[in-house]
Amino acid sequence: MQLEFDDGVTLQGFCSATRSIASASLNHGLPLRMNAIPPLQDIELVPIRHLKKGADDFWCATGNDPGFECRLPVARLPAGWYEVEIEIAQESGSPMCAYLYPDYGEQIQEANRLFLPFVQAGQRVHRGVILLVRDTLALRFDPSISPFEFRLGVMRITPIGRRRAAIDMAEHLFARTQTRVRDFGSIVAGFAKGGFRGLGDALYHTYSRQPSISFSAPYQTWLDLYDQHSPRAMGLARAKAEALLGDGAVKFSVLMPVYNTPEKWLRKAIDSVLNQAYPSWELCIANDASPAPHVRRVLDEYARRDPRIKVTHRSQNGHISASSNTAADAATGEWMVLLDHDDELHSLALLELAEGIGRNPRWRVVYTDEDKVDGEGRRYDPYMKSDWNYDLFLSHNCISHLGAYHATLFRDIGGFRVGLEGSQDWDLALRAIERIDHHQVGHIPKVLYHWRAIEGSTALAPQEKDYAHDAGLRAVQEHLDRLAEGAVAKGIPGLRGNYRVVYPVPAPAPLVSIIIPTRDGVDLLRACIESVFEHTTYPNFEIVVMDNQSGDEATLAYFQELTGAGSARVIRYDEPFNYARINNAAVPAARGDVLCFLNNDITVITPGWLEEMVGHACRSNVGAVGAMLYYPNNTIQHAGVMVGVHGVAAHVYSGHGRGYPGHMGRARLTQTLSAVTAACLVVQREKFVLIDGFDTALKVAFNDVDLCLRLDQRGLRNVWTPFAELHHHESASRGLEDSPEKLARFHGEVKFMVERWGDRLRVDPYYSPNFTLDEEPCQLAFPPRWEWAFGSES
Repeated sequence: MQLEFDDGVTLQGFCSATRSIASASLNHGLPLRMNAIPPLQDIELVPIRHLKKGADDFWCATGNDPGFECRLPVARLPAGWYEVEIEIAQESGSPMCAYLYPDYGEQIQEANRLFLPFVQAGQRVHRGVILLVRDTLALRFDPSISPFEFRLGVMRITPIGRRRAAIDMAEHLFARTQTRVRDFGSIVAGFAKGGFRGLGDALYHTYSRQPSISFSAPYQTWLDLYDQHSPRAMGLARAKAEALLGDGAVKFSVLMPVYNTPEKWLRKAIDSVLNQAYPSWELCIANDASPAPHVRRVLDEYARRDPRIKVTHRSQNGHISASSNTAADAATGEWMVLLDHDDELHSLALLELAEGIGRNPRWRVVYTDEDKVDGEGRRYDPYMKSDWNYDLFLSHNCISHLGAYHATLFRDIGGFRVGLEGSQDWDLALRAIERIDHHQVGHIPKVLYHWRAIEGSTALAPQEKDYAHDAGLRAVQEHLDRLAEGAVAKGIPGLRGNYRVVYPVPAPAPLVSIIIPTRDGVDLLRACIESVFEHTTYPNFEIVVMDNQSGDEATLAYFQELTGAGSARVIRYDEPFNYARINNAAVPAARGDVLCFLNNDITVITPGWLEEMVGHACRSNVGAVGAMLYYPNNTIQHAGVMVGVHGVAAHVYSGHGRGYPGHMGRARLTQTLSAVTAACLVVQREKFVLIDGFDTALKVAFNDVDLCLRLDQRGLRNVWTPFAELHHHESASRGLEDSPEKLARFHGEVKFMVERWGDRLRVDPYYSPNFTLDEEPCQLAFPPRWEWAFGSES
């Protein structure tokens, strides 16, 4: 079968034509010249990390970031085209996904990595083309992004000319099955737009693109590697626990209400406490008048076995809140730990709690990550949580499970409230955080609680307990009422047990200045402004268009139309493009107390988008507010920014379809994040001025991330909401970052961010250290960026 373009040219014919054009381009200059240097043979590969050497040429990648240093026989590789030859064969494990990381004089940067599309499973020798855009001082070779076993021979790097590079890329694209017709269309468009240089740019862009498949290893593989339960690991843990004991040792009271629990699950729950590496605990069990006779028998058996197990048999059933309070009445520990009667604690749960509390004496509430465990003992569906995230906590209960409370705080708030059964733990946490500040809420990013998922359980089917959903809604609303902020909690269709909090717009509604930078592109600008007027229900806004050297007659005529009708004010900014400087220049001319920075390639979807964003932005402790942005095909473009991913920052869930839930529903829940995109960003003027606006040293990239991090430094939370939805034709007006000049500017901005923010980029409190920084966000990290309390086993 032959694929055809609209004009009847076959794909095979087009490839032949592409090869011919490439062959003819020798004297026309594909990107970057090749300085003449001799071939480089047999590059020495020195293991750096996540690699173990076996016999002969056998290797094992033990994590998701295996890397070799490439010992070059020359001081530097001049910028240009190279053929890379690698002898590597996969033996087992996850598929290969290989990269080279050049050091352009600023050390290894994630943003500079080169995907090697020619390294594929099923082959022993791999040859392909790379482009070094600047002189290169060093190289690193990463054979994959997840654990696998392989055999490794030699690597060679040889300089080649422009024509050879173009022909090799065209041949590779013709042979590659996943190359799409539209890819070849983009190559044709590149040649039509930029001649032979444009052809080279388009060829390399298509050739070097990473495939859109996930190489993430399954959760069980991750557990096998990093969840240490070997006898030696447990021995180290118990030795660490003994070292923590003494006059100041923390004693935990584990509270467990019980009602008619099947004997199998009841025993597993109790055994999980008995198996704790940390011994300073008591298990306070309240039998809520269970009619099943085995419950009393089993509980009394365990109480006789270990004096740390205290059992109270209630004479009358009172449901979970009353029975939990009965269990608490018997508690003598400094901390209360909550355990459901059919769930399990990880054997290191109390040790990790003790270690964390010892390092953070201010903590009064602590929570951990969790997963589910089925009837066969298989663990799955982990919730890798954010650090304390108030807005996410109002969306769903991310404290349970595992939740622990300082006993004094627990008693001060009166324990559990009767009448909130089903969400009694959420109500407890809501009342607790009202008494403390955010620094006193701790998070241990380790999976220390296993939620039993069996037929009829909330873990398996949240919709089976509507009363829990209703109780949760009531608990959140009563919390909001106690704060007297006028906010309203609402359910989210299709997400039982999750809620949306709507914050009111101040009365009267403050004037919002919608600032839109533009340069020509009249069709984009017209669509943007018309969508604002047609689909925005917010009653009080103005539009300020910042004209950055437009020269197109149609655009200038549209400016006159806008000003003549009083629809917008157009301000001329006659300087070279600098996104930060243009927006800063608009603020003195803007009249609003609230600023909305809006790209000219944005169109509105949800009419209440501005009410939603302004309601959050006018909260006293909120800085920037971001929106849900979709590409025109309704896939996600922006659902918040996670810093540190890919070196500086990355959009989370990008490319997934509209309605995609994200990790534990987070793509559909309001939450605090480190940063949001300025493509659509709302902030109060006084807060923007407080930090001197955007930093003009960041002309194009990361100025919004930098702005948000500086707001965060001032104690202002940045909020992302999925309930303000807009379309974004990303970079439609400026094009891609694909020229040497743009790439050089981008690398400079990366360097600026790394030097300014340092460790803050490596530790995003709203992004789990169990997730990777190198690949698609929210995929498991191999290894995670933590160690157990007792240190590494190896």
